[in-house]
Amino acid sequence: MGEIAEIIDTLENKIQKLVGKINHLEQKNQVLQEEMKISAASFEDQNGTIERLKKDFETLKMTNSLLGSEEYKRDTKLKINSLIREIDYCIAQLAD
Repeated sequence: MGEIAEIIDTLENKIQKLVGKINHLEQKNQVLQEEMKISAASFEDQNGTIERLKKDFETLKMTNSLLGSEEYKRDTKLKINSLIREIDYCIAQLAD
């Protein structure tokens, strides 16, 4: 009978340890999920900043080429031609 009591006590101790580990892991999981949310928000902010900076850079390239810079003249001409084609298409659509 004493052996059974010892086995039960041992099982209870192991179960308590496992429950403690589960609780600890759940808390750690919550902390990691919060950190992941913060990182995801930071990542989205950085992506927004990158996109804004890319647009600013394109605008600066266009402005630079319009001011006489030889470096981006070809890109500007292509963009202007593209815009003219879009305008012509719109006018043709309105004419129909």
